[in-house]
Amino acid sequence: MKSEAKGISETLYIRNMVCESSKLFLKEKFEALGFVVLDISLGKVLIQHPEKKVSLESVDDMLVYYGFEIIHSKEDRIVEEIKRAVTELIHDLNNVDSIVRKSDYIVEKLGLSYPYLSKIFSEHEHKTLEKYIILQKIERIKYLIDTEDFTLSEIAFMMDYSSVQYLSNQFKSITGMTVSQYKEDNQKTKIGIDKL
Repeated sequence: MKSEAKGISETLYIRNMVCESSKLFLKEKFEALGFVVLDISLGKVLIQHPEKKVSLESVDDMLVYYGFEIIHSKEDRIVEEIKRAVTELIHDLNNVDSIVRKSDYIVEKLGLSYPYLSKIFSEHEHKTLEKYIILQKIERIKYLIDTEDFTLSEIAFMMDYSSVQYLSNQFKSITGMTVSQYKEDNQKTKIGIDKL
């Protein structure tokens, strides 16, 4: 913690902050608790509070209530950074490169080797990084199907599948239903990208 003239500043690392709207949402929530938000980015918030000694219990309670959590360990912070990089790549940038390129992107974003990142991710998430990337791709595919703006061939190309058949096989393997069944399902099941 660093003291400043107006109070005590503290950086908190937060789990499940994976989209821009979570920044706005949490900024409002921190301010409602009486904190000044000096800076906020995905996964990290710099807050300031006036008291010399403040219990952050109200912050913990608020974060847990809304599906977030303070991250304490360095390895947990790395896992969250990996998740943000994958989310950015799959959902925001709509990257069409291969899994090798995806790994290069993650390595570049975090500045650590892929074997190290993959090992840490598997240890903390109990699934491989490759599996996590596939799960994110499937959720993105669901979104693209639902928009009805693209053909399945276009979606396969956008999501870097070598063929519609490969996309369809992987989609069924992960979701338990074919793409056609998904399209016809009135209660389409999507999983929040922060829950994968």
